[in-house]
Amino acid sequence: MKLLIKQARVIDPLSPHNGQTIDLLIENGQITRINKNIDADADQIIKAEGLHISPGWVDIFSDFADPGFEHKESLLSGAAAAAAGGFTDVFVIPNTKPVIHNKSSVEYIKQKSRDLAVNIHPLGAVTNNTEGKELAEMYDMQNSGSIAFSDGLHCIQSSGLLLKALQYVKAFEGVIIQVPEDKTIGAHGLMNEGIASTRLGLAGKPSMAEELMVERDINLAQYTNSSIHLTGISTRRSLDYITKAKKEGIRVSCSVTPAHLYFCDEDVSGYDSIFKLNPPLRSSQERENLKQAILNGEIDCLASHHLPHENDSKVLEFEYAKPGMIALETAFAVLATAVDGIPVAKLVDMLAINPRRIFKMDPATIREGNTACISLFDPNRNWTFTGNDIKSLSRNTPFIGKAFKGKPLGIINNGHCHFIAS
Repeated sequence: MKLLIKQARVIDPLSPHNGQTIDLLIENGQITRINKNIDADADQIIKAEGLHISPGWVDIFSDFADPGFEHKESLLSGAAAAAAGGFTDVFVIPNTKPVIHNKSSVEYIKQKSRDLAVNIHPLGAVTNNTEGKELAEMYDMQNSGSIAFSDGLHCIQSSGLLLKALQYVKAFEGVIIQVPEDKTIGAHGLMNEGIASTRLGLAGKPSMAEELMVERDINLAQYTNSSIHLTGISTRRSLDYITKAKKEGIRVSCSVTPAHLYFCDEDVSGYDSIFKLNPPLRSSQERENLKQAILNGEIDCLASHHLPHENDSKVLEFEYAKPGMIALETAFAVLATAVDGIPVAKLVDMLAINPRRIFKMDPATIREGNTACISLFDPNRNWTFTGNDIKSLSRNTPFIGKAFKGKPLGIINNGHCHFIAS
């Protein structure tokens, strides 16, 4: 199959064509020619005003719910949502049934997703059944294709156990991902502890529950000289700990979710359970702090925290609703819209360059002779997200009807092309 991309601006710091507007010819999944103008027969021609291309985007924290919860999402529908959002690679969390905590469960994900347009990378559980009691078979999972390790939605509470895990993965330079939360603080909290929670009469979850765990995990990473990635960071103090640790050479990185850049705890005012998240939406000031931290380069990457739920899990009293929202289709648009003035190069750094570096993935550089792993987008296009844009099986999103600046236009990966022309 021949695919010709016309007049696309390349955003790729590792490419000799970075910043140039070029034509690009792809034959059987490989980039064969890059030039200012290519006149060639092709099975498909991609041309759009404002078209940009970059190395394929990576999402490091999504739930595709397979096996066990396929009524929420499947590998097929999750991949479709990812492609619509411009992602070529997605890390899937292990909170399935059964849990992804051994060699066979990792191989199940790899084999079942091998023919999809999106590369699906299983995150192996750190502990058996993500219960936080004893270490899982991380070495075997790594050999079978686990990209990194995490207990997903469950933060490892035992310092001793996480210490052992960090020592264990050090042998093969593995990375552990944590959503930092001390569950003994604000254990029954439903939203951020603050004025909004007091006004609503909902139990609060203080930011200290996150910050204490961030500090602890950094100390453990320093002691073991191992790598840890903290995702779902939502407070300035957490970022201060992380920034200081980086300056000291500690192997820590971090990510933020799109929701925490767009919404704050004041949006929970109508008791709408769509805004029930973990970590909870923080204050408007913390939201602004996160945006500034992105512009300052303190936050390494974006993590969608795509958590699909059926109506029965979300449309009920706030106390009983499951936390989370779908996010893959809107992640790029939210980042580009919420962080006013963000350079296009910074968008690509957060979505493609940094996650590939942190997790030791192929950089997917746009150059002749390389395999095509490309995200297509227009950073300046104004558009409105509608229900028709949802490819996920679930629809738990507050973004329907929201206007954005910056639109994903699809992907080219694994010999597949998904292009959104309009």
